[in-house]
Amino acid sequence: MTSEYERMISGELYDASKIEPEYRPRKSRVLAQKINQVSLMERDKIVALEKELFGQTGEEIYVNPPLHVDYGFNTKIGERFYANMDCIFLDVAPITIGDDVMFGPRVQLITPSHPIDAGVRVRGLELGKAITIGSRVWLGAGVIVNPGVTIGENTIVGSGSVVTKDLPANVIAVGNPARVLREISETDRLYWEDEERKYHEK
Repeated sequence: MTSEYERMISGELYDASKIEPEYRPRKSRVLAQKINQVSLMERDKIVALEKELFGQTGEEIYVNPPLHVDYGFNTKIGERFYANMDCIFLDVAPITIGDDVMFGPRVQLITPSHPIDAGVRVRGLELGKAITIGSRVWLGAGVIVNPGVTIGENTIVGSGSVVTKDLPANVIAVGNPARVLREISETDRLYWEDEERKYHEK
């Protein structure tokens, strides 16, 4: 028989009140609260607690407190991840984040959803859809990523955008709903590598 937790992380309808005790999110939310109370001067302690909070992380990670999670352990994060302050990870369904990803402040990854039919909705059934963020993605300040979205590697999403559908790799997207503005080109690479060279020469 499929457990309620398995239904939840598989994107099926589930009843949150029936989630098995060992999978309930209270412990993770308390741990997030603890992280938010640690002095910012104690960076190593914050990092250790964040590695405990999330289901998987790379060796290098820093999520600038305050941070907010639903389950925490349903989020898997790659190497060299940085998120600025006040980010939200609502991970009733899995969140997967690649390597070298950057979040601006107040980025929200929202996997929970609810039935369109009001009758089913008020009777307590809900669902979640997984979010996948590719490697080297940069999400600007205040970006909201909706349930079920995949963002391809190297893509940049502009501040305040609401991502309602998948975005391909190697593009800049902006707006509500987010739309592809343009591709990231070889010209971009050459320009920024030249700027980097100038920086090192100074």
